[in-house]
Amino acid sequence: QVQLVESGGGLVQAGGSLRLSCVASGTSFSIKTMGWYRQAPGKQRELVARIISDGNTNYADSVKGRFTISRDNAKNTVYLQMNSLKPEDTAVYYCVVDATIRTTTYRYGGQGTQVTVSS
Repeated sequence: QVQLVESGGGLVQAGGSLRLSCVASGTSFSIKTMGWYRQAPGKQRELVARIISDGNTNYADSVKGRFTISRDNAKNTVYLQMNSLKPEDTAVYYCVVDATIRTTTYRYGGQGTQVTVSS
């Protein structure tokens, strides 16, 4: 079992920045992919960014050039640096991790952290 703890959400004005963090903990696991999804009220959950164990990254078109995902493998932590925030970035952001325990890969999700961008 892997537990995820997210932090860093909050209220910020448009144009501001926030940094989200997500720490994975547990026993005997290895992490393949770490990422962030978000869900705004009345909308479907969408992928924001993800980073694979080899460092390759993917971003939603709406955040390219503004958000940066990174990870610290030694700390089992993924970060999402969000710059030039817009009101449309307002959502609950969820950390998602694909972790392998023994020979099986499982997907784990965090509880979510609220990001609110005021205009």
